[in-house]
Parts: sequence; structure tokens; C-alpha cells
Amino acid sequence: MPHSKRDDNWFEVTSDVLNAGVAHDWAIQPDCGAVTLFSGTVRDHAEGRDDVVALTYEAYEEKTIDAFAAIAAELRIRWTDVGRVAIWHRIGRLELTEVSVIVAVSSPHRPVAFEAARFAIDALKVSAPIWKHEEWSEGADWGTGASLIEDPRNVASESN
Repeated sequence: MPHSKRDDNWFEVTSDVLNAGVAHDWAIQPDCGAVTLFSGTVRDHAEGRDDVVALTYEAYEEKTIDAFAAIAAELRIRWTDVGRVAIWHRIGRLELTEVSVIVAVSSPHRPVAFEAARFAIDALKVSAPIWKHEEWSEGADWGTGASLIEDPRNVASESN
């Protein structure tokens, strides 16, 4: 599956199980006292849909890696002292409670790690070509709330 692990960035699009511990441990650096890890999991409901039983994610994999790189580049412009950035997304069929996405960001201090990680997941949701197909008790369909792909530079963040 497409991936990119260079220097202080690690991007993955994979059908393999995502391991938050691996992302966390990789993000640790001697000059960074904070690691924020976001792990998104499959839940049992979606907007207007109860009893979700599974999600299937599809991605334009090469372009998704490019989107992750653009997110990390913008993140590093906004928060210049960020250490490492991991952005991973799983594709294929995922059952309830399985991890679908991981973002890990390290920095010398916690406010930057929190803010940059939040930006990364928010930007991913609007700028990466990833689609989800939901299965629930009464049927199946593509996820709600689809929108045009956004440039990460246009994604607002809490402090920038």
C-alpha cells in the first residue's frame, strides 16, 4: 500500500490494522516533551443512521499520500516547532471499534501538539480523497456529508 516515511513524516494508506502504540512511539523525540495521538474508530451510528455495523473505506491512494504531505507541510508552517507527524488511514472493510485513522504529532510543548494534531485530522477530513461506505441495520450507502476536496491551507485551526 502507498506509504511515505521520510525524516519526520510518516504517511500510510493501508488495509493493515493500525497500531496507535507504534505511531505514538515513533513520534517521540528527545527534544519533544509532548505527543498528541488521535485515533478514530468505527462507531455504531452516523448522522441520521442508527445501528451502523461496519464501514468500508476507499481511497485514491497515491493522491491521499500527496494530501497527507500537504497537510503536514501546512501544519509545519503554522507550528514551526513540530517534531514528527504521522498520518495514517486504513482502507477496506472495518468492523465496529476498529481504528480507521491515526494522527500523531510531537512537539516540545503540549499546546502545539494538541493544536497541530487537531488541525491534521480536521484537514484530512476535507482534503484527502477518501470515501466511506456505511452499512447499518436497514441498508447500506455512501457516507453523508461529502464535499469538494479542500486545500489544507484553507482549513481553519483553533489558534492560526
